Amino acid sequence: MCLILFAYKTHAEWPLILASNRDEAYLRPTRHAQFWDHVPEVLAGQDLDKGGTWLGMSKGGRIAAVTNFRHGQSLQNYPKSRGHLVDGFLQSQKPAVAYLHDLAMEKELFAGFGCLLGDLNGLYFYSNRAGDIQTVEPGVHGLSNAFLNTPWPKVVQGKEELSSLVEAPLDFNAEALFEMLADQKPFDHEHLPNTGIDFNRERALSAKFIAVDERYGTRSSTVIMVHQSGRVHYAERSFGPWGVLINESKFCFELKHAI
Repeated sequence: MCLILFAYKTHAEWPLILASNRDEAYLRPTRHAQFWDHVPEVLAGQDLDKGGTWLGMSKGGRIAAVTNFRHGQSLQNYPKSRGHLVDGFLQSQKPAVAYLHDLAMEKELFAGFGCLLGDLNGLYFYSNRAGDIQTVEPGVHGLSNAFLNTPWPKVVQGKEELSSLVEAPLDFNAEALFEMLADQKPFDHEHLPNTGIDFNRERALSAKFIAVDERYGTRSSTVIMVHQSGRVHYAERSFGPWGVLINESKFCFELKHAI
């Protein structure tokens, strides 16, 4: 399971504040966040297995992220990798809604996903397990492995915590967001969704930060903060089995277009 929490146009100085955990098998080869050599406009990690990414941003102000849509355990193979939904948009010049309309035409080629993408002028959500392109309204939102703002416990709690940080009278920073993402406490059974997997596994995956064995867990935590001036702070922490920190990267750059 993955988690994306974001505050969109709710803070006077920071129109976008995003905090995300990527959960994945530890054996899946991954490159830490960096500006891509072949597309220097794009800042993202990279899935070295399929070549796409789960989250990234461009110097032109485009941002995109994808999560798996979990409903049981599908063994079906699909022709296209969900990670290319993200890097495809980051490299494209196509407006977000047009990009998503084209994506909807080939939605059956991908395993289930929820996709968040756009820029500071507009964010949109689309899942190939629904049907409509959803305009994201200003506010605090959360996405795990279902639809936008589906009230899974980690989403509900994460939105409450992010709202408190954004509304605090004192300035917050990336460290406070990383602390929010680092919570390893699972939720009680009565609060968990039924997604078709084993109930004990459901609980093990319910925490915001997953560190329960040496095979699968939270591989990275990412914080993106976009200032009204156009300055972007992008930080990523990468983890190995049992949640051991193995790398930390920080970037600061100016958007090419004013917000």
